[in-house]
Amino acid sequence: MKNLIITPEIEAKLISKHNVRRVDIVECFYNKDGNYLEDTRTENKTNPPTMWFIAETHKGFLLKVVAVYESGNIYLKTAYQPNQTEIDIYTKYAY
Repeated sequence: MKNLIITPEIEAKLISKHNVRRVDIVECFYNKDGNYLEDTRTENKTNPPTMWFIAETHKGFLLKVVAVYESGNIYLKTAYQPNQTEIDIYTKYAY
């Protein structure tokens, strides 16, 4: 995915804190089957909006992928293993 932008700082955090690699995130984009949801929490609101989804890697691990979409690019904010509340929200509103 050429249009997936991950800054070196975010990439380092993903690896050290969440044990998530770029390839895991790309796999989630290919495996996504629900809609994107907008993060409407006040502390996370951005312009353009922050969007997120939950999908599996090819190894079957769930990840919550959070990004901003602008000018044809996807700017990754974070990706990590979702908690049950996030899974429930996604299941309820993404399909």
